[in-house]
Amino acid sequence: MSSLQTNAQPSSDAGQVAVQALSHAIIIDTHADTPQAFLDANYDLASPDSPYMISIPKMHTGHMGAEFFSIWVDVTWPHEDLIHRALDLIDATDQQVSKHSDVLGFASTANDIERLHSEGKIAILLGVEGGHEIEGDLRMLDVYYRLGVRYMTLTHTKNNELGDSSGDKPGWNGLSPLGRQAVARMNRLGMMVDISHVSDRTFYDAVATSKAPLIASHSSCRALCNAPRNMTDDMIRALARNGGVMDINYYPGFLSDAYREANAKVEKQVEAETDAARANAEKQGKRLSYLEEVAIERRITKDLPIPSLSDVADHIDHAVKVGGIDHVGLGSDFDGIDWAPRGLEDASKLPALVNELARRGYSEQDLEKILGGNVLRVMRQVGQVARETQAAR
Repeated sequence: MSSLQTNAQPSSDAGQVAVQALSHAIIIDTHADTPQAFLDANYDLASPDSPYMISIPKMHTGHMGAEFFSIWVDVTWPHEDLIHRALDLIDATDQQVSKHSDVLGFASTANDIERLHSEGKIAILLGVEGGHEIEGDLRMLDVYYRLGVRYMTLTHTKNNELGDSSGDKPGWNGLSPLGRQAVARMNRLGMMVDISHVSDRTFYDAVATSKAPLIASHSSCRALCNAPRNMTDDMIRALARNGGVMDINYYPGFLSDAYREANAKVEKQVEAETDAARANAEKQGKRLSYLEEVAIERRITKDLPIPSLSDVADHIDHAVKVGGIDHVGLGSDFDGIDWAPRGLEDASKLPALVNELARRGYSEQDLEKILGGNVLRVMRQVGQVARETQAAR
């Protein structure tokens, strides 16, 4: 269990704990959507004046040790072209790592992350966001794995061939038969099963089906913000019993009911203006960029009550109290969200969150687990299950 205290630490003691944690911990973020900028906007990750939440300078300032880049393809993308788009995103990410190999390196295992960290490099990993990206063909799991993908989110915002999404009406009432086969195949490969975005029923089916610990790569606590994308306390406990890890999402709409409810009132306006801008871009033979879409959202939502990094710490606190210190991590959703919390606007601000957690009474050991140690443990356990499964065949 956590050594978290009920009383805040004196600022001098907390500061020392934070400094020690930042010097020893491998900070792992399990979800950022930056690859679409690599592909669609020719974004160079080393840009010193980057408008994005993730850049090499920002990661260095934030003491980041590893980033899982999301290979995300919109659920509305032509079904027959989903794999092609995913491969383009993987290739664009590979090009960034190759271009900046002096400071970045691809990692496939927990050992790789630790080795790269010891070399002073940031480890880059991949996660496919949405089972629709295999186009119903389980062999694509093997292909993605060989290309470096180390987790797949079973669904995104709509149901797919594998199961039901939290953003859609029940279709399968949980995992589909193919979804169960996908989980088994991922276990055999050593690919982590990610349950962010799935419906509650799909979550419980995945827990019952998987022989390996699961992850929620970017989910927060429903007890603090009543969004269907968030996890209930019972789900957090079930994930902990499974041995998995819940990586807290920084999106304001998953942190604060005040923001979520205010945002709901302008969602239709955002959608209408974004659709109109997309249509106008298409007439010109262009595609609306991520930054252009974000600009529309920010203009409309600029006066909403954006939560702060303290709210992120509240979700971490809650997840630790419910599931235990060994089952909580960080899943920012940077570059996939229009606003980030005040004080945690990009990767460079991570030390502020570490300081806040230390102030709340987390020990250096606690912080090392939350910042990345728990994810490393799950990666090793998933790898062990894969070896045992393969040996038994």
